[in-house]
Amino acid sequence: MKQTALIIIAALIALSFGMSARHFFPPAEKISPSPLPEFNLPDLSGHQHNISEWRGKILVINFWATWCPPCRKEIPNFVALQQQYADKSVQFIGIALEDKEPVAEYIAATKVNYPILLGGDNGIALARQLGNNVDAVPYTLIVDRQGQIIHRHPGEFSKEQITEIITPLLN
Repeated sequence: MKQTALIIIAALIALSFGMSARHFFPPAEKISPSPLPEFNLPDLSGHQHNISEWRGKILVINFWATWCPPCRKEIPNFVALQQQYADKSVQFIGIALEDKEPVAEYIAATKVNYPILLGGDNGIALARQLGNNVDAVPYTLIVDRQGQIIHRHPGEFSKEQITEIITPLLN
């Protein structure tokens, strides 16, 4: 009972930070591109993936959790966008910020057409390293074909916002 209450409180705190985090970051135009560092994370089957596997593609890297309502709301949009832009070298990658069990259960019930990696505590540290200074969940990065982070987005990211950012990168 106490554990459930703590999880709910933590989820509410993360949700409020995620929703208000966009006020802590400058608009995308003021963020200078920075290189995406190399990192390795396992998928649900335990296979390690290096981010370099997707070098040369436009990457949309989303840090998320199953207990996060805005995260779950974004996933169908990401699935649709992955399908729409897959032939244009756009790759969505989900990095779950929790343990394998809840992620595996969620993915078994939800059709996701892009890689899901398990970050756990390493994912939280990686998100911070990549600019998530307020520990927002969800937190999304857009990386151009040259491996430069060109956009950081704390909080929920709409289909229209993503399309607006990746469309100029497709040429």
